[in-house]
Amino acid sequence: LDPFIQRIADGDTSPLLTKQPITTLSLSSGTTEGRQKYVPYTSHSSKTTLQTFKLAAAYRSRVYPTKEGGKILEFIYGSKQFKTKGGVSAGTATTHYFSSPEFKLKQQQTNSFTCSPLEVIFSGDYKQSTYCHFLLGLFHSPQVEFITSTFAYGIVQALALFQDYWRELCNDLFHGTLSPRITLPGIRTSVLDLIKPNPRLATWVSSQCEELEESNWYGLIPKLWPNAKYVYSIMTGSMQPYLEKLKHYAGDHLPLVSAEYGATESWIGVNMDPSSVPENVRFTVVPTFSYFEFIPLHRHHLEGCDMDVEAHVGGCDDYLEGDPVPLSEVKIGQQYEIVLTTFTGNFFN
Repeated sequence: LDPFIQRIADGDTSPLLTKQPITTLSLSSGTTEGRQKYVPYTSHSSKTTLQTFKLAAAYRSRVYPTKEGGKILEFIYGSKQFKTKGGVSAGTATTHYFSSPEFKLKQQQTNSFTCSPLEVIFSGDYKQSTYCHFLLGLFHSPQVEFITSTFAYGIVQALALFQDYWRELCNDLFHGTLSPRITLPGIRTSVLDLIKPNPRLATWVSSQCEELEESNWYGLIPKLWPNAKYVYSIMTGSMQPYLEKLKHYAGDHLPLVSAEYGATESWIGVNMDPSSVPENVRFTVVPTFSYFEFIPLHRHHLEGCDMDVEAHVGGCDDYLEGDPVPLSEVKIGQQYEIVLTTFTGNFFN
């Protein structure tokens, strides 16, 4: 499909893959093939993301009920979009989603609202955005129902910065001001419109941080956001190394909830058991996200392999692929490689 997608990027508006012209392209992370690639992004992509988040929120609310109208402290960032040679908008899938009507609609339909305005999310300056995420998250501390980021490392990285920022944040909370480190006019205006002096809250946050410093910031999240029900993020795969640090910040009792399973190309499954620890999470495939097929993988021992030398790295095993089967024929205990065909006509595995 690459030649067709490249033609779209170069400005071909004929219906190469879909009936309607594709006007937006997402950039993949590059983790699968070692390079970034363009993936068509349509209104269906945003609607599927909205469906995913609503479905996941419904299951989370059964286990961890949240108050209607509560706040979400989200460490989310929209990157700069750019134009391809053919004038097609390109950027990350999250950037497209945060700028879509569905992002606002998700907040309205789940009745949970992010602390930060779009000016903060799309500032283009990570540190300035993160500072403002914290300031607004602390300003709304009693109303924050959960803390989230797209990936677990996003929360860990932000909380590491907090340890440098907290004194300035307390000063801003006390006086209703914004640190000189925030230089972007759009952010300054939008944030100052949302906060006001709160000496009592600032004093409380300061005392909590002084205690946290003594304990190496253990339990930082529940200490500063005492009404938070859980921490929510993608915690599987390459995010697993960040779990220990995230557990440190979450303390003894605040649950870590693994977010949904997906790729740049399509969402795949939803975590329908939020009470499962991230290490044991299972995802339920939602067949309406894409058309899914599953290639059975059968372990095959390589002849002549020295087990004593290679066993610890799995070097003595290879996998033979079987014929693809539909979701209805998937067997418990069998290992598969997922193949999906999106509604924009793309085929990925």
